[in-house]
Amino acid sequence: MSEIIGFNNAIFWTDDSEILYCEFNNSDPNFKLNHDNKQSYIQAITKLCKGRTMPFLIDLKGTRGTFSVSATKFLANSPELKNVRTSESYITNALSTKLLIGVYKRLYDPITPFGVFSEFDDAENFCLRAKDRVYGYN
Repeated sequence: MSEIIGFNNAIFWTDDSEILYCEFNNSDPNFKLNHDNKQSYIQAITKLCKGRTMPFLIDLKGTRGTFSVSATKFLANSPELKNVRTSESYITNALSTKLLIGVYKRLYDPITPFGVFSEFDDAENFCLRAKDRVYGYN
């Protein structure tokens, strides 16, 4: 059963795959993730996960702008997210975003496995493989 929580620039949902899907849509290159949004996103994610650990699939194809260093540290080190996140799979076509994700992950969250992909199916397969590693599915 699908469950969806939406915001102006983001949608979060889960389904029977037990992957947390995040889709960000924003065309403003000056957009910065602020504290109120961070808190709302974390509450939505923890509500959808219902205490279960899940891989996160984060679709950034429809967004421009950046996360501030403080927002990145906050999301990477959030105890609530650490308790439910097993891996992160990012979708983007922008080389600059791919490089930025790689740098941020290595600096602020080197423990959580992650992948950066151009195609949804590749990102979803990464999540399913990560879930299999955690739960031992074959």
